[in-house]
Amino acid sequence: MGSVTRRMTVAQAVVEFLSKQYTVDSVAGVEFRERLIPGTFGIFGHGNVAGVGQALKQYQAADPSIMPYYQGRNEQAQAHQAVGYARHTRRRQTFAISTSIGPGSSNLLTGAALATTNRLPVLLLPSDTFATRAADPVLQQLELPYAYDITVNDAFRPLSKFFDRVSRPEQLFSAFHHGLRVLTDPAETGAVTISLPQDVQAEAFEVPEEFLAEREWRIRRPEAEDEDIRRAVEAIRAAKRPLVIAGGGVLYAYANDELAKFAELTGIPVGNTQAGVGVLPWDHKHSLGAIGSTGTTAANAMAAEADLIIGIGTRYEDFTTASRTAFQNPDVRFVNINVAAIDAYKHGTTLPIVADARKALVKLNQALGGYRVGADLEEKVAAEKARWDGIVDEAFETRFTPLPAQNEIIGATNKAMDAQDVVICAAGSLPGDLHKMWRVRDPFGYHVEYAYSCMGYEIPGGLGVKRAALAEAANGGPDRDVVVMVGDGSYLMMHTELVTAVAERIKLIVVLIQNHGYASIGSLSESLGSQRFGTQYRVLDKEQHSFDAGENLPIDLATNAESLGAKVIRIEPGEKVIAELEQAIRDAKAAPEETGPIVIHVESDPLLDAPSSESWWDVPVSAVSELESTQQAYKTYTDHKNRQRKLLG
Repeated sequence: MGSVTRRMTVAQAVVEFLSKQYTVDSVAGVEFRERLIPGTFGIFGHGNVAGVGQALKQYQAADPSIMPYYQGRNEQAQAHQAVGYARHTRRRQTFAISTSIGPGSSNLLTGAALATTNRLPVLLLPSDTFATRAADPVLQQLELPYAYDITVNDAFRPLSKFFDRVSRPEQLFSAFHHGLRVLTDPAETGAVTISLPQDVQAEAFEVPEEFLAEREWRIRRPEAEDEDIRRAVEAIRAAKRPLVIAGGGVLYAYANDELAKFAELTGIPVGNTQAGVGVLPWDHKHSLGAIGSTGTTAANAMAAEADLIIGIGTRYEDFTTASRTAFQNPDVRFVNINVAAIDAYKHGTTLPIVADARKALVKLNQALGGYRVGADLEEKVAAEKARWDGIVDEAFETRFTPLPAQNEIIGATNKAMDAQDVVICAAGSLPGDLHKMWRVRDPFGYHVEYAYSCMGYEIPGGLGVKRAALAEAANGGPDRDVVVMVGDGSYLMMHTELVTAVAERIKLIVVLIQNHGYASIGSLSESLGSQRFGTQYRVLDKEQHSFDAGENLPIDLATNAESLGAKVIRIEPGEKVIAELEQAIRDAKAAPEETGPIVIHVESDPLLDAPSSESWWDVPVSAVSELESTQQAYKTYTDHKNRQRKLLG
């Protein structure tokens, strides 16, 4: 006897299927069961308006809770919202995103790369050209004379952790089962892209009821093998200068408490990556804070002499390792704990542990009874930590007028926010300064997208986090304000999701720092001998064809934000900037949720740098140049290159 079926379009089957998918997770005895896809974003065009668009409308009319639809103003920004949501929900939930063909689809490419690089789930449903080729070439179709089966959507293949194209309705079943398997796999997750030709979306077929039934996807949290733990314990007991580098995997595994227990049991200090900020409170006795190129002097001092690095949930990007100059002990070894084998085996380690971070730490804590580092190491950790804390205090409290340093703005924002609030950032000089100086007090309190460091992520990513925070509060969690810190460069890249926040009356607080250019790359350019070339927002000097010395552009970003419907608070230059900024943030926090987005506009001096991390980042300098500044920079570069290690392990 055949299974019971329903006659539906492919798009209707997709929407109903996604509405019935749940993630199931168990952490320290606490059970979670949540909708994997709580909603769908979409901008409609001729690729999806009659397919997914029609299906969403039909289910909305029947019951809006089946698959809530959310608008957005840019497809890339919709992907960023989904990523922000996924990060705050610890990868248990994300959104689906439907686009039209052509530019609607290709607008998602940056979002796909960002999700995959950050190991965060997002479900992308770009529409495609006709599978039947009944209309050929259709509007916005890419034609390649050597491969007519390639479309714009094939560009997603290298950017996705899973890619498929549903060219026949019957392919829907395997495409979505395999896609959601990857979406919910902590070792493989990232962008899952399922391309839906526009004619196939609207095609009707018989859908088995079992495909539309509720399905649970359990988050896999593999145990560490006993032999791996034994070897790791042996290495830890033999070490004189061990150091933990904690990454985002600690947060996704809810391993904070076990990491704190590990540090308190052994006395081993902890440095953290960008994704790992929040693994310990900033003032925890064993927390050295950020490590690497954007790290603290404390973490970097301990890394330089460490004979054992215990990497937990980190992918060891070049900022973390200071481009392989951070670890100067010739005998340094690595114990790498990671749910993803690619990360566990990095730097040639012979001690990989492919496992869930929490479960591995539980076993280590059980096996390390009686072990503790020497008193001399603990004394040095305390001294280095105190030295760095004093440096940050001075940076936060030193006042410049009429324009403040970015350090002051960060300090004021940090002070005005509550412990459970979340700061959001992504690109420019802010992420590095936040990494080394932000004083985090809550595991969910810091969200800086730095794996892809995508300009424009800040506002849509922050909106995604805010959506997740609102859902968290509705389920009995803490009330969190979300504060986006963004420079004028990133703001101009993608500020349009302010309109989305206005439409939904979502109170997103945005601290918009105006410094008339690209401060981060300007500083880097200067250090490389390129004299901040092309990094300032200036009127063109036509004679020299230069943007470097003209007047500041007459742009008013505060008025721009107002024109989009946001409430704006302007902080004028002068002696009271920092006090007024603190008060503005407190006022924004006190405003009712239905106020919608609140933008706080403040100017800063881009030439006032943050405290040095006493570290390095490898960006090549021209080996031959007629500019004296470049010649000097190259000498400095070669000095650092001489300290760079070809292989660690």
